[in-house]
Amino acid sequence: MDPAVSQSDLPRLHLVTDARPGRDALRVVAAALSVAPPGELAVQVRVEDEVTDRQAYAFALAVLGLCRPRHVLCLVNDRLHVALAVGADGGHVGAADLPVAAARKVLGSGGVLGATCRDASAARAAVAAGASYLGVGPAYLSTTKDGLPEPLGPDGVGVVARAEPGTPVIAIGGITVERVGPLRSAGAHGVAVVGALANAADPAQTAAELLKAVA
Repeated sequence: MDPAVSQSDLPRLHLVTDARPGRDALRVVAAALSVAPPGELAVQVRVEDEVTDRQAYAFALAVLGLCRPRHVLCLVNDRLHVALAVGADGGHVGAADLPVAAARKVLGSGGVLGATCRDASAARAAVAAGASYLGVGPAYLSTTKDGLPEPLGPDGVGVVARAEPGTPVIAIGGITVERVGPLRSAGAHGVAVVGALANAADPAQTAAELLKAVA
């Protein structure tokens, strides 16, 4: 996929893996893939900081093995060297990771690159530095990750979306089926989910509901 991802090209639902101990992330990925129409789902491989690169590589390779047969976009969060090593479609960097310009150098011109931001200024800077899309959040209160800033809400997400109207905004943090509509109305291209699928009794059904809501 071209690094300059258009609004029509980037999938609207992003599944971010919850690979913490006791979780079956591969089962959740497989369930979501089983109900996703072509081009509607992306998978972001995320592991905890204490996970070794070798473990991250093995996990990313397994996720990519599920995505490739279905031609599903697969990105690796934070660890861009792992993204390159497994042949993922690109990566995503957060505020504490490599600067966007440096990340773009690592991935090269052909990789999809997401960048986390929370305000209009950061959004403009990220796009100027080479971001393909913007991850904006937390949109709502989230219990998946510690130390997050205050939720932006749909209004805050909308501010970022309006700052870079040609760049897809993916809202993340506390996403549920019911919250997708207000975020889409505010200007978000789509949403990224962790707990909504990882904690679901039936991940396939929840994925189908999210896909319908975000369409």
